[in-house]
Amino acid sequence: MKKLLISIFTLASLMSYGQNPAPAKPQTKTIALMGGTVHVGTGQVIPNGVVLFTNGVITNVVDGTLVKLNLTDVEVIDVSGKHIYPGIISPAATVGLQETGSVRATVDKQEIGILNPNIRALIAYNTDSEIIPTIRNNGVLLTQAMPQGGTISGSSSVMMADGWNWEDAALKKDDGLWLNWPTYFSNEFNFEDFTTIVRKNEKRGPAIDALQATFADARAYAAAPTPATMNLKLEAMRGLFSGKQNLYIRADYGKDIIEAVTFAKAMGVPKVVIVGGEESNRVLTFLKENNVPVILSALHRLPNREDEDVDLPYRMPGILQKAGILVSLSYADEWWRTRNLPFLAGTAAGFGVTDREEALKMVTSNTAKILGIDNLVGTLEKGKQATLFVSAGDALDMRTNVIEQVFMQGRKVNLDDRHKRLYKTYKDKYEQK
Repeated sequence: MKKLLISIFTLASLMSYGQNPAPAKPQTKTIALMGGTVHVGTGQVIPNGVVLFTNGVITNVVDGTLVKLNLTDVEVIDVSGKHIYPGIISPAATVGLQETGSVRATVDKQEIGILNPNIRALIAYNTDSEIIPTIRNNGVLLTQAMPQGGTISGSSSVMMADGWNWEDAALKKDDGLWLNWPTYFSNEFNFEDFTTIVRKNEKRGPAIDALQATFADARAYAAAPTPATMNLKLEAMRGLFSGKQNLYIRADYGKDIIEAVTFAKAMGVPKVVIVGGEESNRVLTFLKENNVPVILSALHRLPNREDEDVDLPYRMPGILQKAGILVSLSYADEWWRTRNLPFLAGTAAGFGVTDREEALKMVTSNTAKILGIDNLVGTLEKGKQATLFVSAGDALDMRTNVIEQVFMQGRKVNLDDRHKRLYKTYKDKYEQK
């Protein structure tokens, strides 16, 4: 009996040790963050700012040296010397859709088939993922759960990095449909000599024909307010033609970008977003004229062409910004590295973006505008959700990004995660004599 009790106790301890912290409780008292440097997310910086929020909504953001607020019955948190930022938003991500790449049962980012507009990443989002707390504790508080695979992958949704389940975590459901544009060329990496073999894509023509037929059917279906027969695939595309949803097109080559946007406009899709955009610098005028925003997916990489500057990927955000194109940054590397997204903005700030606040916008307010959630998040302004964090230093610099407090819709979030638990475990080991 004694052995049984010991076994049960040990098992319970291990289970509790490996669990993520419970989602934060709703805000019950007005909170004021006092004395910190407030990075509003619009380009404005308030050196000695006060951020006041009640019931999860920001009620005031002021300069504490100029405006005196009534702080009766307010929980005052002194953050002097710290920095207050709006929650960073990670677009085009698979966080929450996959956990361990080598374990198939934990990967739920795509479905079989080529044309899957009715697939929803929303319902596959796993709020119990151990990756979510690690990105949250680096300032990434919102993520766009994005489906992959096929030509039409399905619809994405914007999710909070704190919640009991996908219903609880969803900020914006089915914000857009994802399309992998058939490229002119296919790339094949040769692991023997580490070279890339470029071939003409023979499947491109039939793939575009299938897209044209699908979009034509969807447009006709959307024109009928009450279709005689429900078609789940075409129903899922209805929002594209009304402007309710974005069409996210994955395209890198300049020629592909032009062709994809032209196709979407011809089909009557008003809101188009280019994702990837590795050669978007070659089609700046076209993107500007068509008012097409770009989500850049790869900054920390080598250039695609031998004759390009080695730092061109680093300078790409600045090139697009100066051309007047709305640009956002995403982390296209492994999903668990999404926590490094703030540092991509730091790279952009050092390679051509006009200043650090403009770089910050590329992971906050610009992203919010593209995803259609700028009425809720993306900046620290009155009336928006209190989704923000406090850092000991510059959040875009990995040397000074030390997240001390996180608030999600005003709820104070527990900053524990698997990384910290493992760090403590092995730190204790080496402190033993």
